[in-house]
Amino acid sequence: MSACALAAAFPSTSRGLGIRIADQDARATARGNAFTATADNPSAIYYNPAGISFLYSPSLNSPAFTPSLGGKNAAPAPTGDGSDSGLRIRLGVYGISLASEVKLAGANDSFNISHRGQFAPNFYATWKQGNSPLSFGLGIYSPYGFGIWYPENSPIRTVTISGNIKYATINPVVAYKITDTLSLAAGPTFNYGRAGLKQGIAPQGVFGGADMAEFEGDGWSVGWNAGLMWRPHPMHSFGVMYRSQTDIEFKGSANTVVPGFLNLRENAAAGIKFPQNVVAGYSFRPTEKWNFEVNIDWTDWDNLNTVNLRKASGDVIIPFNWKSSLFYEFGASYKFDNGITASAGYIYSENSVPNESFSPLVPDSNRHIFSVGLGKHWQNWDFDLAYQWAHGPQRTINKGPGFPENGTYQFDSHAISLSAGYSF
Repeated sequence: MSACALAAAFPSTSRGLGIRIADQDARATARGNAFTATADNPSAIYYNPAGISFLYSPSLNSPAFTPSLGGKNAAPAPTGDGSDSGLRIRLGVYGISLASEVKLAGANDSFNISHRGQFAPNFYATWKQGNSPLSFGLGIYSPYGFGIWYPENSPIRTVTISGNIKYATINPVVAYKITDTLSLAAGPTFNYGRAGLKQGIAPQGVFGGADMAEFEGDGWSVGWNAGLMWRPHPMHSFGVMYRSQTDIEFKGSANTVVPGFLNLRENAAAGIKFPQNVVAGYSFRPTEKWNFEVNIDWTDWDNLNTVNLRKASGDVIIPFNWKSSLFYEFGASYKFDNGITASAGYIYSENSVPNESFSPLVPDSNRHIFSVGLGKHWQNWDFDLAYQWAHGPQRTINKGPGFPENGTYQFDSHAISLSAGYSF
């Protein structure tokens, strides 16, 4: 099984940071994921777990929170009265449809790849008792994943036909409110991953499409995340979030079929390092109606270098050699008097995959990501809806003579995110 085949197990999602799914809540998605210094609903467990300490104080988007513009009568940072407690839950789903236009070097025609819709659900719950400085949370979400599929008879079938990955995280956290304006939080992550891939062995038409090489495997890992939030004044909030590296040993089987020659199924395994990442954000609220935020989000893909696919018929050494990259995230929200909040955001996403490591199933590139959304607060309910469009300008790949994936690639995606929350 070739290097590109294993790479196919880790396809790109809607953005340029390799395979990350950075959209874990509709309110955050609407703001371009510029949410680390706001984090004002239970999805803070993902975006900045220290934020759950402030869910039991007036929220940045709550009608009760009205910051002063400053001066001698400036309002203090929100503290709550210490009596707010209880359970808060939030459910959501992120759905995306991806499309790529591929024009291979030397080919007369391009071909368009429209992919089936894919979905990543999430669940968050937080709880606080009385005037305790401790708040507790539980998140279940998918920080990596999705898949991509090419035609069985495409010119690049010997590079890849399909690949998908499912990755789920269970993340309990504890937050400690050190002062009325400062909170720290941390918790373990328990992670399960499952990968599948398929590629052809011979060019299209040689064996009628019956030849193939497949791999399937799964595994577990443990990591952790942590966060800090500081709100020195109602107009200013700062947040930092860290997520640790996780290593999953994918164990399963490899199946190789060449009609009339070979039909081999054997045990196979490969260890994959998923990156650490750090996000830092600043939120500015000039009035009670406006909230602006900017984030810098770094993902350490430098740790994904050489992967060894181990099997009895012979190991395959796979040089990924990805590089670390950044999101630059910008978001704004405006709160109307009727409880509706409108948001918009923009992300510039750096490419993570060098030319030499490029695979059609990881069609990474620099990307522009735009989003808009609406939220509604009603009694104990919160509802949010976001739309997101991502565009990857044309990227030319030239890995040298004889590589069938040489050519140009252009990427677009459309996504919808829905979230609903309830406070008990």
